[in-house]
Amino acid sequence: MSARDEEEEPKRSFKVEDRRRFADTGAGDSTARDSSSFDAGDAPGTTPREEQPAPQAAEGAEDLAAEAPFAEMTFSTFIMGITTQALMHLGEIVDPTQQQLSRDLAAAKQMIDLLGILRDKTKGNLDPGEERLLGEMLYDLRMRYVEVSRNG
Repeated sequence: MSARDEEEEPKRSFKVEDRRRFADTGAGDSTARDSSSFDAGDAPGTTPREEQPAPQAAEGAEDLAAEAPFAEMTFSTFIMGITTQALMHLGEIVDPTQQQLSRDLAAAKQMIDLLGILRDKTKGNLDPGEERLLGEMLYDLRMRYVEVSRNG
């Protein structure tokens, strides 16, 4: 493609809309960030994409999302999320997608191992509360895993 062809081709761009919610400092209510346009020629290695409509969410899910924005993600909430997944795979809590208890020991072991890796890689970088939470969750999950795997 010659330089002349590039000049004749209309410049394509697409719109990026951030629908996440962010809390205003002090006010307590959340506001959405403004949409912005992104010119595909601005970033190397990017190709323009045609704007496509967003997939339709389940009925009522949009209302729920508007009412209850996600809590701030901290290291402790991250650890609790992985712990919840491990408990679900151990069959201790209901799988929300299937609405029933199910057991997947391989997936549970993977979540427990992930927490172990996090503990090893963050050693010395956590505050005492985070370190205690991670250690207690890891110990509890390992004991539950051993019990479940023995009882079959």
